[in-house]
Amino acid sequence: QLVESGGGSVQPGGSLRLSCSVSEYANKRYCLGWFRQVLGKEREGVASINSDDSTYYTNSVRGRFTISHDNAKDTVYLQMNSLKPEDTAMYYCAAALSPYGALFVDQKDFTYWGQGTQVTVSS
Repeated sequence: QLVESGGGSVQPGGSLRLSCSVSEYANKRYCLGWFRQVLGKEREGVASINSDDSTYYTNSVRGRFTISHDNAKDTVYLQMNSLKPEDTAMYYCAAALSPYGALFVDQKDFTYWGQGTQVTVSS
């Protein structure tokens, strides 16, 4: 089970850090990702990371968002800086076993999903 936290409301230019507990993946090779969805639109891949620390970012967040994981805490983070109103969405944590180190970016490749946490960027 994945549990997200850290969402909220922030003004444009502000920062938030999302967290997701991934204890089921301790000592396993995995790929973890963050996705977001605006009501009425398709879910969009934001960032992903694998056990080798390879990362992927969608173009709209590259340079502003950072995905990382803390193995000791079994937690994956999404640090979001310089937030824009267009970043407003429900953010979901996702996970998949990746025994060969693949870095997944498509939602169809992720098996487990959290319930989501809302991020609102507005003045």
